[in-house]
Amino acid sequence: MLIRIVRMTFEEDKVDDFLKVFDESKEKIRHFPGCSHLELLKDYNQDNVFSTYSYWEDDEALNNYRFSELFKGVWSQTKILFKDKPVAFSSKKYIEV
Repeated sequence: MLIRIVRMTFEEDKVDDFLKVFDESKEKIRHFPGCSHLELLKDYNQDNVFSTYSYWEDDEALNNYRFSELFKGVWSQTKILFKDKPVAFSSKKYIEV
């Protein structure tokens, strides 16, 4: 399993726009082949910083999403709202406690 985290900082006045985009697309992403989990996290101290936290079967599943029409549509609406460059990384569970 691949865990994908994308941390995004939005213009303060664009947060509601992002939340609308996320709300409209979250179920489509959750049901995309290879995705088994998606959640949205909000930074504890900064109201304009959010992270998506998702589980993917493997690299291929994530890349299929990243090159899909769904991703292109969601990302085109999201990236225009950024204040700073997003940070994305992939991880895997190492030790489960």
